[in-house]
Parts: sequence; structure tokens; C-alpha cells
Amino acid sequence: MPLLRFDILEGRSDAELETLLDAAHRAMLAAFNVPARDRYQIVHEHKPSRLIVEDTGLDIPRTEKMIFLQVTSRPRGREAKENFYRLLVDELEKSCGIASSDVVVSFIENTDEDWSFGYGRAQFLTGELGGKLEGN
Repeated sequence: MPLLRFDILEGRSDAELETLLDAAHRAMLAAFNVPARDRYQIVHEHKPSRLIVEDTGLDIPRTEKMIFLQVTSRPRGREAKENFYRLLVDELEKSCGIASSDVVVSFIENTDEDWSFGYGRAQFLTGELGGKLEGN
């Protein structure tokens, strides 16, 4: 965790998706100081008629490279989130050629009791994760 869900237009190759996911993971690692194997990413591809992302009246141009990223996470401070936004668009521009105007991010916050990583246990509550995820 965090869980990153990407909604994108269909048509990217597997290599392009791998590069995109790696770039987002680097931004998350830097912004939230989580372990390298704390990686949960889901990609949903949509036909153009099934994904509409406008600009809330901000005159932000969008292209076919647009990404809507929903981050589900334990609470993060404002500074960490703003740092993530900046690092994310920097990584995506550098690695994928995706303009910052094509990146929309939304956070959904939850608590330790809302996560089970397997075995039917809430590892944050049982202490199994304890200090392993200090950045969370």
C-alpha cells in the first residue's frame, strides 16, 4: 500500500505500461518513504468513449496520453501529497513523455484496519507489519 489504480485510454503497449508503472512507483517511493516491494498497482484501460476527463474549468489541455490515478492510502500529510504530485509528473514526463497536464490524481484515505495483505489478517493491527512500513 498505497494502492495505485490507473485509468487510461486503451492502446499502450506492455512496455509502455511497464515504464509508466515503474515511473509512478519511483515517485511513490520517494514521496512516501515506503519499502521497494510495497507495490500495488492496477491498470484499467478504457475505450475513448468510456473515459472522460475534463479540466474543472481550468483550461488544462488533455491528450490521448491522459492518466487518471486514484491513490488509496493510509492518511498522508499535505506536504507528502504535494511532493508526490510533483515527483509523479516529473517521472512521467521524463520516462514516458506524458505532459503534466495529462495527469489527474485523487486520494482516498483509509486506516490500518482497512487493509489485509493476505491470510485473512489485518497485518497493521496484528503487528506483523509494525516498523516495516515506517513511511506510512
